[in-house]
Amino acid sequence: MDGTAAPVTKSETAKLVKRNFLEALKSNDFGKLKAILIQRQIDVDTVFEVEDENMVLASYKQGYWLPSYKLKSSWATGLHLSVLFGHVECLLVLLDHNATINCRPNGKTPLHLACEMANLDCVKILCDRGAKLNCYSLSGHTALHFCTTPSSILCAKQLVWRGANVNMKTNNQDEETPLHTAAHFGLAELVAFYVEHGAVVDSVNAHMETPLAIATYWALRFKEQEYSRDHHLVCRMLLDYKAEVNARDDDFKSPLHKAAWNCDHVLMHMMLEAGAEANLMDINGCAAIQYVLKVTSVRPAAQPEICYQLLLNHGAARIYPPQFHKVSLCPVVSRIMETQMVAQSELSK
Repeated sequence: MDGTAAPVTKSETAKLVKRNFLEALKSNDFGKLKAILIQRQIDVDTVFEVEDENMVLASYKQGYWLPSYKLKSSWATGLHLSVLFGHVECLLVLLDHNATINCRPNGKTPLHLACEMANLDCVKILCDRGAKLNCYSLSGHTALHFCTTPSSILCAKQLVWRGANVNMKTNNQDEETPLHTAAHFGLAELVAFYVEHGAVVDSVNAHMETPLAIATYWALRFKEQEYSRDHHLVCRMLLDYKAEVNARDDDFKSPLHKAAWNCDHVLMHMMLEAGAEANLMDINGCAAIQYVLKVTSVRPAAQPEICYQLLLNHGAARIYPPQFHKVSLCPVVSRIMETQMVAQSELSK
């Protein structure tokens, strides 16, 4: 042994440079990052495989089968990682060295990621540098569809002000507009903003559901069995914007059917007052009143007797006593039966 070090191979050198590049991105060492790029030691669009258990960086087509390892890591360029870590300085250095701004190694562009992370500074920078506003992710979503939280509302506004299409549907089996997405997540401020900027209030998705129907369905948090005031506000706003209260989806369900399924007496009252027809039947021949009876036993936070009375007061066809054997008896159903019998006796006078 003469004590001389073994020569470093080209492959080992490349791995070292790549590791240094990644460390500079993670630590926001933009000076070191710039030095590496100036020396042309690495391609600015180098793709890294990084840990991503929450799949923030990834976007896949619906129906894809994914091996387990795909659920733990994702591919990303330096631009994606700068956005992920919120390192604006590194983002600017990469863009100054002509990084591909619309690259999507794992299905999302940096702009998609910036909207999902609700990073307004990154959104502004990417838009200033020419990011495509209406570009689809691999899952078929535009940047506006990734604005799903209150903190991302400013990102959505920035995109619309710069020309993003507020009526562009997802390129997947759902075909939803940004207004559907805002209604789904109960973002009242964003709903108002989209409508003011030309969103079609009664646009329909692939299932013929309007934003009003979507907001109505998601007004019940099923896991917690709690009702969302945010979604109630969205429904009130959409009705004020003249949304069609009797619109039917591909199963012929109206928003009133969905409110009845949730046993949401607040929304049922709102819709009936707005002109909802109490006796519309779905594809199975069920009106809203049947929906209330079906779900009574599984809506502990609901007041189904109020729902039932509202429907009767607005001309719903009565359910006759022989039909009550279809519903498991409980105190709530007893109150509903009492309401029904009182209604019958009043009508017979």
